[in-house]
Amino acid sequence: LTFSLLEMALSADSFCPKQFFQLCGLTKKSPQDVKKVFEILDNDGNGYIERDELKGFLQRFCPGARALTDKEITAFLNAADDDSDGRIGVDEFQALVLS
Repeated sequence: LTFSLLEMALSADSFCPKQFFQLCGLTKKSPQDVKKVFEILDNDGNGYIERDELKGFLQRFCPGARALTDKEITAFLNAADDDSDGRIGVDEFQALVLS
């Protein structure tokens, strides 16, 4: 982990999805690889990443990391949820990561 990733993982209300994806190299992956990451984050397999799944987002990348705060979850949804349905679909996730 880089210092910036470590700082985001430790400091509450410091998480920025776009910066996180850039720092961990996900922005350089293919759409198919990003879809695979989405499928891992979609814990219940319903085709969406929802608020409760976002809470454990950092822990999916680094076991032992903190949970995202409500403020960070809301900001994440605001950044990705283009259709305002309160959840992130695969197309929305790919658009956020690869934009």
